Order: sequence, then structure tokens, then C-alpha cells
Amino acid sequence: MSAPVITIDGPTASGKGTVAEKLARTLGWAWLDSGALYRLCALQAQREGVDLDDEERVAQIARALRVRFAQGCVELDGHDVTDVLRDESVGNAASRVAVLPAVREALLALQRGFRVAPGLVADGRDMGTVVFPDAELKVFLTASVESRAERRYKQLIEKGFSAKLPDLLRDLQQRDARDANRAVAPLRPAEDAIVIDSTHLDVDATVERVLKAHHARRRRAC
Repeated sequence: MSAPVITIDGPTASGKGTVAEKLARTLGWAWLDSGALYRLCALQAQREGVDLDDEERVAQIARALRVRFAQGCVELDGHDVTDVLRDESVGNAASRVAVLPAVREALLALQRGFRVAPGLVADGRDMGTVVFPDAELKVFLTASVESRAERRYKQLIEKGFSAKLPDLLRDLQQRDARDANRAVAPLRPAEDAIVIDSTHLDVDATVERVLKAHHARRRRAC
């Protein structure tokens, strides 16, 4: 039997990555930040001077990725690129490459390869709808765009990046529209997902809600 999976999908800056990473540590499971894979593709394409609209070239980059998630960090070819991936230019570039079907197909097998015992917590935008449709628990984590912009602003300032709140708000609104309206794997909750609005919840409270849902599912399955 395949290892169990909990998926946490949601829009940019909804807190899904932080929640997923803490949930994985709490359960002792593996963690997959699928959004980081698209950011890695975009980052590598930028470094190699590849046009982000060149679908086949970016797909080649996706197939060659050597990535590792460990203790909240993202490593590419053995180098920690966690902070670099948080740059807004990388995020916007990732949103562009994420609409390319060949890139999404190239990353599908890589993402499913993270499914190992004793279990996997996977966060992204189509984890419950496309990548792990048989996940035992699917969560769609959302929050108001204003609160998400404020969270992203604080993250960037704490990391030493320059940022302007109005620009971040506009970028998030545009990214939400792209993600929701793209032809391939648009951002939406899975039909059997539970929706959690984290606008007024901190990380611990959000994780606790997911854990309660997880334990309730396990009890019903017994």
C-alpha cells in the first residue's frame, strides 16, 4: 500500500508552506513544497538565460532538477537556495512557468517520488486535485489577499529584502488570477477537501485544525 498523503493547497502566501512543514515535523513525515519546484525551474532558467516562455527548454530544466527538502530548507544541487527562492522576481517567474503543460508534466513524477513511508505532507496548488488525488486528507488553505500581502511583506523584510506593500498586494492579485484561470490544473479546492480560512489564525492554530481533521479521518477509517 502506498504511503499516506496529506495535501495542503492554496493561493500564494496563504501560509500553506509553513503549515505543511510544521505538520510534517509533528507527524514525522516527509515534506514536499511543490511550489519550490516551480521556483527552482524559474531560478535555473534565469541563471541559464532561458526564455521563460520556451516551454521545452524549461521542461528540460525541470527534468534535471536535483532537489532536497530538509529542516525547512530547500537545496538545489546540494546548495541551500531557500532565501533566494523567496525573492518576488523568482515567484513571479515561477507563476509564468507553472502554466506550461510540459513543465507540469515533467515535475509530476518528481513530486510523486516524494511519497515515502511513513507518510508525506505535500503543499502546493494542485496536490489534491492532480498530483495526489487519492490523498487521505485534502486541505485547501486560504486567507484574504490583504492578510497574505502583509504576511509576505513581513517575511521579506525579516529576510533583508526590500518590499512595498502596495506592490505585493497587486502582484498577489495578479498571481491569483493567473493561477485560478490557467488552462492546466487551475487553482481550486478538491471536491473532497476541507477549506480552512487562516486570515485570523496563527500557524499553530492552523496546524492544530489540520491535525484534528487527520485524526478524525484515521478514527473513522478504523
